[in-house]
Amino acid sequence: MIFHKAQLDNGLQIIAELNPNAHSLAIGYFVRTGSRDETDAVSGVSHFLEHMAFKGNEKYSADDVNRIFDEIGANYNASTSEEITLFYGSFLPEYVETAMELLSTLIYPTLRQEDFDMEKKVILEEIGMYDDLHSFTAYEKVMQAHFKGHPLGRSILGSVQSITDLTAEQMREYHAKQYMAGNLTLAIAGNADWDEILELAHKLCDHWPAGKSDRPIDEAQPGTGTQTIIEKAIQQQHIMQLGPAPAAQDMLRLPAEVLSVVIGDDSNSRLYWKLVDTGLAESAEIGFNEYDGSGTWLTYLCCDPELTEDNRKLIQQIFDDVNENGITQEELDRARNKIASRLVLRSERPMGRLSSLGGNWVYRGEYFSVADDLKLLNNITLADIQKLLEKYPLGHSTTAAVGPLTSVVK
Repeated sequence: MIFHKAQLDNGLQIIAELNPNAHSLAIGYFVRTGSRDETDAVSGVSHFLEHMAFKGNEKYSADDVNRIFDEIGANYNASTSEEITLFYGSFLPEYVETAMELLSTLIYPTLRQEDFDMEKKVILEEIGMYDDLHSFTAYEKVMQAHFKGHPLGRSILGSVQSITDLTAEQMREYHAKQYMAGNLTLAIAGNADWDEILELAHKLCDHWPAGKSDRPIDEAQPGTGTQTIIEKAIQQQHIMQLGPAPAAQDMLRLPAEVLSVVIGDDSNSRLYWKLVDTGLAESAEIGFNEYDGSGTWLTYLCCDPELTEDNRKLIQQIFDDVNENGITQEELDRARNKIASRLVLRSERPMGRLSSLGGNWVYRGEYFSVADDLKLLNNITLADIQKLLEKYPLGHSTTAAVGPLTSVVK
């Protein structure tokens, strides 16, 4: 593996982890923009823009973009989160020039009015689809409550009203502000020639406007309380709870990742053996989510409504025990091995490395090889876990409940 980095005069950062023995190549544009960078007036525009990217530009129509991706056998897509919009694809190495041109086309689409009007209907349908996903509803509600008054509380999809009211001109203004080259990182993993990558980047991206938008990253001051959405017709109760956790720039994020596996992984964790294996709940998990300047513990419980209160108490008992007594060396070793295996298995394909490569650069401006990640992981001690728990104990400050019960959590 050989790491390279460069920056164009307009601010576009280019990073690459190249491996001449790989049989494929993955490329991604990481745009530092998401729902937290929006305003009420344009809520949902980042995700809407992700869709519009595939509508083409003056050179390539929407049909062209998708047809050519298919012709080169690409695995391609895009995603939008609270903080990053990612356009990515994996290909055979001989198609690097075509792939980079098409991915670059996605960054600066034409944003035609007729495309905007048509895609708005698709977005509204998607919002309706997600409204039927009760766990997603719980996630949106608990994020809004936990980050009340903070940009991280904004919905990624936006609302029916905000998308209905959004205009093409507002989208163009947002795109011009957020898609300046200084907000973008081009990440490459796999089999490619660095000189060719640089040459293509200059050819395709030198004309992009320079600049970088600002994003305040002060740590959020979480709200408190419970939101209850009553859905009498469904059979299960969905509970999501958030509590403060380390931010993306905090070294405690690594112990947090380990602790979440020990306590709330979807297999062989303390929550799993206490609630899922015993048939008390369909799901009982805790995850760690990191953001610019903030982080969260996310606890999710899905179970028979009649068991909700007892299950919630069992979860709290586990949290109280961990907060007071920590975890054992055996649990730490097992979690480190589990994470190490996942990390290495994922890294064996360039597409599996792309997310880690780009994410580390966008959030921390650092490159970590797989060996670096394993070394950091293996250096985590019980003392690190204890330090984490002293600053960010397991628990919650906000709750969202979706299901038949009218009141579930005090």
